[in-house]
Amino acid sequence: MAESDPAPSSPPLAPAPTAKREDLQPVGEKIAELNESQSELLGRLRGLKEDLQNWRSKLDTQVKTYKDELTDLKQTLNTELEQLRLDFQELRTTLQKQQEDVTASLKNLGMQDLAESQKEEDQQKNNAECEEAALEGQNGAIQSEGSAAAESSP
Repeated sequence: MAESDPAPSSPPLAPAPTAKREDLQPVGEKIAELNESQSELLGRLRGLKEDLQNWRSKLDTQVKTYKDELTDLKQTLNTELEQLRLDFQELRTTLQKQQEDVTASLKNLGMQDLAESQKEEDQQKNNAECEEAALEGQNGAIQSEGSAAAESSP
């Protein structure tokens, strides 16, 4: 279809040049403000990124330090536990030896009959076995706690 106007329509008349300049000044000021604001935001963003990287680095260092300390503590604890076991075993052996000596002395003196001696000896052995079982139970708990701590750390 043909247009009814043979000549294309002309653009509307532009306002006077002074009005254009007045409109452009506030836009220019806004652009300058936005550029300044953008620069400030970019600076803050760079600072925050740097802070985050520093924090991550410090965190990694702290985690490694804590893991090393935990490993050292676990080794120390296991060493001390082993020493306690050896001390306990030594005390137990000494006690049994003393019991045997006392029993032999009393038998030689004829002051104790064999049944009472055997009963006391059995009772003391049971006590010693209970104490040893308790120590082994504590050791199992310590090892399981150490394993749980090691597994929970990243």
